[in-house]
Amino acid sequence: MKSNTIRNALKALLGVGIIAIGYFGMQFLGSQKAEAPRRPPEKRIRTVETLTVNNADLDATLDVQGRLQAYNKIELYSEVGGVVEESSRPLKEGTYFPKGDIILRLNDEEARLNLQAQKATLMNSIAQLMPDLKIDYPESFMTWELYLDEFDVNAPLPELPEAVNQREKLFIAGRNLYTQFYNIKSLEERLSKYVIRAPFSGVLTTVSVDQGALVRPGQIIGELMATGYYEMVATVPLSDLKYLENGGKVDLYSEDIDGQWSGTIRRISDQIDEGSQTVEVYVGVSGKDLREGMYMRGEADARTIENVVEIDRNLLIDENEVYVIRDDSILTLQPVTVRKSNRQTAIVSGLENGTQLLTGTVPGAFDGMLVRVEEPEAAAPGAEASAIRDASPNSSLQ
Repeated sequence: MKSNTIRNALKALLGVGIIAIGYFGMQFLGSQKAEAPRRPPEKRIRTVETLTVNNADLDATLDVQGRLQAYNKIELYSEVGGVVEESSRPLKEGTYFPKGDIILRLNDEEARLNLQAQKATLMNSIAQLMPDLKIDYPESFMTWELYLDEFDVNAPLPELPEAVNQREKLFIAGRNLYTQFYNIKSLEERLSKYVIRAPFSGVLTTVSVDQGALVRPGQIIGELMATGYYEMVATVPLSDLKYLENGGKVDLYSEDIDGQWSGTIRRISDQIDEGSQTVEVYVGVSGKDLREGMYMRGEADARTIENVVEIDRNLLIDENEVYVIRDDSILTLQPVTVRKSNRQTAIVSGLENGTQLLTGTVPGAFDGMLVRVEEPEAAAPGAEASAIRDASPNSSLQ
């Protein structure tokens, strides 16, 4: 029993000794290996693309957008009553009517008979007047006789013969002929209102009656909209209104159909929307494939801005700074003044001619960063924006 205990103790001491010898041996061998020399970290300098600034006077444009509305659109009302009769074109929405064509015809039989009765009464009054005219005013007798011979109750009433003197005029008035004449003229005018004609070429956008329906005086018939000429109603910020004027040209396009159209600024509203601080600008445009309600975009000619450069909007930092290269190697933030913003570009001032403007993407860019500049590209006046977009289509330093 005692011998076993001694044997186990010796085994344990032997194991500890082997571990200790291995540890000190490794330490000794490690101290004999020479330490590898450390190389200093390399400073990596990024290569960037630039554009040489060349200020110029630019003819600015202003982005506009809005929906088309018909230039001529009217509601049709009936001034008289009657039953709707059949016409050459269907009284339905979408029907096209040339200018002067009949849109609606009402039954006018009663009104026509009443008019003919009034004309017959006038003819009878003139016939009773003829003997007195022959005796008292022989110089006018032949004129009145010819008028009576050509009198037709089915034809429009001609003007009464003109009196040769004041005495004859009072004589005619005393027989109530003038009153009858103008009453008949009023009935003829009213009879013409039983037919509604198109005041301009257009289509019916709404119709509220149908063939055979009874129409009351003052009842709405429908709505007629002119085709071919429209106005785009654009809302322009008050701050940009100074760039526009009546008669200015606007190039328009639609994102839904192919084609481009040339418009003209017709009117600029004097009212301001209090909520959005915008003003409505009306752009007249005509052409094929245009429809009311179509959403369109465009660029309007604006005034000339002096001593500026046009750059990609993505190059702006916080909307008032850009990165430029100083001393051919130092990235520097340069304050600029944005004179006008477009959808993809911005027109800025505050950059001196010859300044190297950063146009590429630099990850982690900061003020004072060292960079290496590629050979700068000289830009023609007004061509900076397109060159920048070609160089860096997705450039952004933010």
